[in-house]
Amino acid sequence: MDRFTSNSDSSPVLTEISRFEEPAATLHPYHVRGALGPLKIPTLNLVLFLLTLLTTTMAGSNMAGMPVLLSVPATWANLVAGLSFSIPLMLILFAHEMGHYLTSRRYGVDATLPYFIPAPLPSVFFIGTFGAFIRMKSPPRSRRAMFDIGAAGPWAGFIVALMCLVIGLKRSQVAPLDTSQGGLQLGNAIFFWTISRVMLGVNPDTVNVILDPIAFAGWLGLLVTALNLLPVGQLDGGHVVYSLFGARWHRRISRLFTLGCLLMVVIPMGLNSYLPGLVMRLFHTSQLEFWPGWLFWFMLVLILGLGHPSTMDNVTPLTGMRRLAAWGTIALFIGTFSPVPASFAPPTAEPAQPGQMREVGVPANRAIPSAAKLRL
Repeated sequence: MDRFTSNSDSSPVLTEISRFEEPAATLHPYHVRGALGPLKIPTLNLVLFLLTLLTTTMAGSNMAGMPVLLSVPATWANLVAGLSFSIPLMLILFAHEMGHYLTSRRYGVDATLPYFIPAPLPSVFFIGTFGAFIRMKSPPRSRRAMFDIGAAGPWAGFIVALMCLVIGLKRSQVAPLDTSQGGLQLGNAIFFWTISRVMLGVNPDTVNVILDPIAFAGWLGLLVTALNLLPVGQLDGGHVVYSLFGARWHRRISRLFTLGCLLMVVIPMGLNSYLPGLVMRLFHTSQLEFWPGWLFWFMLVLILGLGHPSTMDNVTPLTGMRRLAAWGTIALFIGTFSPVPASFAPPTAEPAQPGQMREVGVPANRAIPSAAKLRL
């Protein structure tokens, strides 16, 4: 995710700049208003990166059943057990943010190196991080530059996530489908279902897939891609929509999708509470699933703002291959989006009474092993 210092639709300073077409040399993608200084890694960025590596490793250790907590000695073996999750996840986040950063430097836009956000208490915030972002201190000169910077991050992160999925699914286990024990179910976006079908050779909806930590990191990479490509405000998807359609349509689409984040929670809650009979007749289930996290994103987008700062040249549209690439980025959002990224399914089998025996099946989830039980 990247953002400007302003949340308005246009900057009062930028609106004073003439709208006529500038000479080709001025709009050349490598033209800069001043040479960017040599690359230096600020201490804060480095410390946040190392802390996030630690918290994601602790989260991975917790998933592997070897938690690193105050009550458990923080041994080297416990930390090493979490690296198979933390390293691929950090690579995905790093690729995403460096895609933004390097493209910003290519266009002469002053941007910071990534700020990683560690999550305290990995046993509670079970992936160990809240993500990462860069801060753009100066605006791109054109919609073309804006698109390249905004789309570079999701595509870079997606490529690394795809590699993690291919490797991780090869290491994952397939077991007969059993939903009796319940668990935390993972959403099936189009890309994830397709990759799982190709790599596993079976329909992932008809079996339990015990995800390897590398595959789980890849799944999170797809989720990060989808969330950043939401076409709202100054998220990466907002940059793409602004570049492709302009400021007016960006405002309309941004408001529509922000409202959609709210409705994806409110509508299922209302139907489950007040019209359970209708839900059963239409959807053949007693409860509609929904993801409460959309309420967080609704509030976050409102705080960050629905508008988009204007580029210096906000008139020249995307053309040719770059326009096709913008539509391809929208397709990437559709392929990685899931209305319910995760949900909890309660157990359906009654626990055995004392002195009574019952058959025990495989874990009712498609998941990474041990502490975190997750189902596709």
